[in-house]
Amino acid sequence: MNETTQNAETPSFRAAMEELEGILERIEGEEVDIDRLAEELRRAAQLLDLCRGKIRRAEIEVTQIVQSLEQEEDGNEE
Repeated sequence: MNETTQNAETPSFRAAMEELEGILERIEGEEVDIDRLAEELRRAAQLLDLCRGKIRRAEIEVTQIVQSLEQEEDGNEE
């Protein structure tokens, strides 16, 4: 699977969170049939992993940007 195909199939952070909220509402509202409960929980776990990964990548990227800016600032002071 190439990156373009993967991105087309991978929901955005916002879409994943909205789907997670929907699953939670259905479970809390007891709308989920017991036969589908395991499936819903499995999907929720996948979405949580996806969101955590996106958050980790964003943290790394922000850290790299800040470090780059600090290095540029230090280089300009000399």
